[in-house]
Amino acid sequence: MTAVQPKPTPVGETFDSLSPATDEVVGTYPVHTAEEVGSAVERARAAARWWDGLGFAGRAERLQRWKGVLTRRLPQLCQVVRDETGKPIADAQLESVLAIEHIAWAAKNARKVLGKHRRSSGLLMANQAATVEYLPLGVVGVIGPWNYPVFTPLGSIAYALAAGNAVVFKPSEYTPGVGKWLVDAFAEIVPEQPVLQLVTGFGETGAALVGSGVDKIAFTGSAATGKKIMAAAANTLTPVVIEAGGKDALLVDTDADLEAAADATVWGAFSNSGQTCIGVERVYVHERVADEFVARVVEKAKNVRAGSDEDAQYGPITMPSQLSVIRRHIEDALKRGGKAVVGGVESVGDRYVQPTVLVDVPEDSEAVREETFGPTVTIAKVRDMDEAIEKANATKYGLGSTVFSRARGAELASRLRAGMTSVNAPLSFAGIASLPFGGVGDSGFGRIHGPEGLREFARPKAVARQRFTAPITLTSFSRKESTDALVAKLITVLHGKR
Repeated sequence: MTAVQPKPTPVGETFDSLSPATDEVVGTYPVHTAEEVGSAVERARAAARWWDGLGFAGRAERLQRWKGVLTRRLPQLCQVVRDETGKPIADAQLESVLAIEHIAWAAKNARKVLGKHRRSSGLLMANQAATVEYLPLGVVGVIGPWNYPVFTPLGSIAYALAAGNAVVFKPSEYTPGVGKWLVDAFAEIVPEQPVLQLVTGFGETGAALVGSGVDKIAFTGSAATGKKIMAAAANTLTPVVIEAGGKDALLVDTDADLEAAADATVWGAFSNSGQTCIGVERVYVHERVADEFVARVVEKAKNVRAGSDEDAQYGPITMPSQLSVIRRHIEDALKRGGKAVVGGVESVGDRYVQPTVLVDVPEDSEAVREETFGPTVTIAKVRDMDEAIEKANATKYGLGSTVFSRARGAELASRLRAGMTSVNAPLSFAGIASLPFGGVGDSGFGRIHGPEGLREFARPKAVARQRFTAPITLTSFSRKESTDALVAKLITVLHGKR
């Protein structure tokens, strides 16, 4: 039997945040009630009007200063992340650096993406000037995850702020300290109004935020919780953007750089303890290169180790309940004829899970069908890339994906049913701030990052302005029959050709 470390523990109207490596209390935070959440949202409404009034330039200046604070205090931020997640400082730094890049991009590009643009008015309405601009929604509620407590929520927060919204942020109960650190840093730069506020607690606090009357909810977490949020949000017609995990595949063609593909597989599967929604969980490799590829993966995986010391490549499983899921998936794979060429059931400890590489696992097994969210990976031989595409797409999820092929990378990427694909490099789309991030199917919908991410937190406003009186008036009861006849002839000339 393995010991199970406790989850964050309630203490009266507060709860303790615990280190997953030691169970040490690293912070104590309030459990905010529905009334307190509602009050935060009301404060945010007034703050949103002030923040919007700063304009794109004023908001960009504040966001750039916030980015500067995060950058200068990066070691401090990384330590808070390590304390609450157990991940190595280097991994905490990587996600924080990427988040800083996204803040910078959102601040710089908000005006260009959301500002007023001219549109063609067409021949029939040539006397009109047509414009569209994107206006803030008002108050956005962000419910963040624990696995990437800086990078993931800031992908919504930074873009919502750049679009002119106020934000009420509810971090995971496993990482409230990271959320508080980020919000406190922002308050130093924007002391005038509560533009970015923190609420902490458990599921009830998140539910209160969903039902608080915010103008949009951005959620990252499981598909099951995402469905509950959608159902609750439907009561108030609150729109949502949901990123809900994946079962991401990596494809290896005959002409792939096998060394690079093996390295990407090992890093994508095991980094952050495998607790990565866009990490590599399944690999489909052409049978002609499969044996060599597996050998390279095994060799690399043997040099990767979980632990709390400085030499460990990744840390503990952050959420204790996930240990039983990982163990169950490995057991099911082995019982159904799969083989562990690295690790196995014994890899699952009471806090740490060592790398496990599984081969010959049936496609209908739990290890292939369900999100494991641990440092495991399945590798399957395929006769060609058509079979690889078919199997990769045979999932309810559709978040990230990876292709290794010198000649056919772009072609194969276009055929994968996923929101994002990287070619010949692991997870590179996440670091490119101009690219939208999101999934299909049970991986959710809506997009953060890039122009799409900015528009996700804004509403389009269309304006038609009459520049001069048209010789033909269409929108009047005084319109004559001759006018209708002329319009009919005109539309036939314009659009009646076969």
